[in-house]
Amino acid sequence: MRERVLGVGVIGAGWMGHVHARAYARLPHHYPDLGIRARLVAVADTVPAQAEDFAARYAPDRVHADWAALLKDPEIEAVSVTAPNAYHRDIAVAAAQAGKHLWIEKPVGLTVEDARAAAEAVARAGVQATVGFNYRNLPAVARARRLIADGAIGTPTHARVTFLTDYAAHPAGALTWRFLRAQGGSGALGDLGSHGVDLVRFLLGDVERLVADTAVFLPRRPLAAPGGSHYAVVDTPDQPTGAVENEDYVCALLRTSGGVRVTFEAGRTEVGAQNTYGFVVQGSEGLVGWDFRRAGELTVAAGGDYQNQPAATVSAGPGDGEYARFQPGAGIVMSYDDTKVIEAAAFLRSIDEAVPHGPTLEDAVRSAEVLDAMARSAAASAWIEP
Repeated sequence: MRERVLGVGVIGAGWMGHVHARAYARLPHHYPDLGIRARLVAVADTVPAQAEDFAARYAPDRVHADWAALLKDPEIEAVSVTAPNAYHRDIAVAAAQAGKHLWIEKPVGLTVEDARAAAEAVARAGVQATVGFNYRNLPAVARARRLIADGAIGTPTHARVTFLTDYAAHPAGALTWRFLRAQGGSGALGDLGSHGVDLVRFLLGDVERLVADTAVFLPRRPLAAPGGSHYAVVDTPDQPTGAVENEDYVCALLRTSGGVRVTFEAGRTEVGAQNTYGFVVQGSEGLVGWDFRRAGELTVAAGGDYQNQPAATVSAGPGDGEYARFQPGAGIVMSYDDTKVIEAAAFLRSIDEAVPHGPTLEDAVRSAEVLDAMARSAAASAWIEP
């Protein structure tokens, strides 16, 4: 059978643009039977040094300073949008109107309206689109979902979902676009909270009501050079500073449509918490828990003994999600980049079969609605329905 070759472009040559480029390149290794593969045609970035570095590593045919020029390229059938959040809406709408399929990073713009505009443009154009909610792709998370759905822990009653990290914990951390509302939107809500909300929905269903609080813990940061990383620390004495405009932290109580109570935290200034992402779902007969730092493991208590029932550590393995595409036996840890290869494969399969695979822009809209409700709840000190 002849393999289809799909011309792709990457808009945004920062870290996530590199992740997408590597994911496309690895598809033949892990999905040799996919029937479609990607050829990197072009990259676009407004920062010349970033575009040049990307080109040196991945050798696209063309480099553009303007994403609109990339979208006009007839060889490009699909685009990865890894630019800052402020550009997501315009790029997504223009890409859909140009007939390009779309792999876009979360949270798909700055607002609910941005996410809806992107989703509506995709629906009108009839193109395929997916969004970068990659934590649901980890095989252990897929196994947790199956255990919950199969009733292994009884009826889910309550849960804890946590997305805490330290990339912004240093007081001299650079004031990049992520900390500015016009470019980075709602800060930790959109950056980290969007993933947490997606996992709540993936495991337990839609959020029906919530009450939330937010905070900014480091109100000023040293100014950054254009294109600077949000991991960068500026140690220049007397460096001018600017105000942080969006949230460092959010905590919330959520209630799902199925009646599950969820305590929810997301924050970027957490000293000592390096990517402390995870969940514990408590059921009437047991629990299942997952920690991204031990991404291949689940904590599971099941069996119906109730009191004094032990919890065991279970390793993901073949049969859990897409694990067998990467490793032959249980207990071999998969990586963050592996989740993006899975995402890329689902995206290309969607294009080849004209049927959505993986998270869609409707998932992005629903996540954005919940995040917006959190912001409104924090402002009003009240329960809100998304």
